[in-house]
Amino acid sequence: MLEQVQDQHFQTLLGQTTTLRLPDGSELPIHIDSLEQKPRSQLPNSERVPFGVGFNSLEPTEFVDGLCALELPGLGAVQDIFVSRVPAMGRDPAVGYFYIAFN
Repeated sequence: MLEQVQDQHFQTLLGQTTTLRLPDGSELPIHIDSLEQKPRSQLPNSERVPFGVGFNSLEPTEFVDGLCALELPGLGAVQDIFVSRVPAMGRDPAVGYFYIAFN
C-alpha cells in the first residue's frame, strides 16, 4: 500500500491535526506542518514524484523512529510508514519533530 501513497494524500492534512499510531500501539497526536516534493530524486520510469512530510507531536514523546500507521484521506489506515525524528533546532524542545520520506 505504501507505493500508492502520493503527496495529494497529505494535501488535505497540511496544517491539520491527526493521530500517528506508534510501533507499540500507542497513539500520538501530531500536526502536519510541511509537504515538499523532491522531483530531482525521481527514478526513471517511476510515476511517483518523491516527497517528504514534516510534522510535530502535540505532546512530549520519547519516540525516536520506527514503523508507524497513519490514516490518510482516500487510502484509509496505511501501515509500516517509517517515521524519523529530527532535531528541534531552535524550536520547542518539549515536543518531537518528525519526517517521513516517500521515494
